[in-house]
Amino acid sequence: MAQFKRVIGIVTDSIGIGEAPDAAKFNDEGSDTLGHIGTFFKGQLALPNWQQLGLGNIRQDQPIEGVAPIAHPIGYFGKMAEISAGKDSMDGHWEMMGLPVTAPLGFFPQGFPEALIKQIEDFSGRKVIVNLPYSGTEVIAKYGEQQLKTGDLIVYTSGDSVLQIAANTAVIPLKELYKICEYARSITTDAPYKIGRVIARPYVGDSAENFTRTSDRHDYALMPNAPTDLDRLQAAGVPTYGVGKINDIFSGQGLDDGIHTVSNVDGMNQTIKQVKSDRQGFIFTNLVDFDAMYGHRRNAQGDGEALMTFDQQLGELMAAMQPEDLLMITSDHGNDPTFRGTDHTREFVPLVVYSKSLPGGGDLGIRSPFADMGATILENFGVAGTGVGHSFLAALK
Repeated sequence: MAQFKRVIGIVTDSIGIGEAPDAAKFNDEGSDTLGHIGTFFKGQLALPNWQQLGLGNIRQDQPIEGVAPIAHPIGYFGKMAEISAGKDSMDGHWEMMGLPVTAPLGFFPQGFPEALIKQIEDFSGRKVIVNLPYSGTEVIAKYGEQQLKTGDLIVYTSGDSVLQIAANTAVIPLKELYKICEYARSITTDAPYKIGRVIARPYVGDSAENFTRTSDRHDYALMPNAPTDLDRLQAAGVPTYGVGKINDIFSGQGLDDGIHTVSNVDGMNQTIKQVKSDRQGFIFTNLVDFDAMYGHRRNAQGDGEALMTFDQQLGELMAAMQPEDLLMITSDHGNDPTFRGTDHTREFVPLVVYSKSLPGGGDLGIRSPFADMGATILENFGVAGTGVGHSFLAALK
């Protein structure tokens, strides 16, 4: 019998909580997504529900402005350190589910090789422009009008293992963009490229002043190269449900079903809907706006406001939970909106766990790898793991 009939895992995409032990390896010393957002808001960052669960208690030695430690948190709190070779969303999520990415993926900080670009051009019948690291909003602002005139493909990358293709759907229809990205995915899965994700980035507008990316983004991730904890749960008959880009990150592997979402608010609404239903098993949610809308754009104001909106919906989720539900809130990496560059940052991620049936107040310490999360979920449902992660289920008492 499962200790909890249902586990809800929420990934606040990119909300790190201070530089990781190996931050120097990634040139990320001093990064602190949540701490620096708190400082930016000068103590006005209000996250009362998350704080009640113990978020502020993770940083008792270096309090987050506006999210101080409290005497009696009703949840369990700690932080996790990643062991994967990279700091991409795929690395973080796969590691949570028991599959650390130990071999470095392909990075192309100077742009992609001419041979790869030519293959994309030949397949699509369109010329490729840019082929450099860029912020997604900046690249369409600079080259979007050219694309409108010529129909050229805007291909760009970042500090992560990603190949991104931006397309104004007025000249490159969404169906065509997806087809091109599917092809790019098919030729970059193995050496010499082995790119973690190919991302379709559709947008609309008729000038640089009003270009706007749409919610039709689609991530084409590598197929997991071994079973994940999602596969193990599924094989054991435990229902699995993905909300947001979870399906993209795992290429559908190990998921019974799920739903695409258009925003953080939609993601939380869909999660709350499932919690209010009779669905059992594991509900796995990714809230991507923190990363895509604010972190990469270095928008601390927007990031903080999105956190406060999430916290309001968290209160609604907590109210909807049953005593047999277990909630885990964590992140997959950092993306400090006050930091240099526009890329992810190598940070600890917060870990907060809550159930109405538990007394709370426990310190989970530093967990590593992220796979401790998956190991805990497996143990709850009586499913054997691989030993990559170590369950903290026994600490929830």
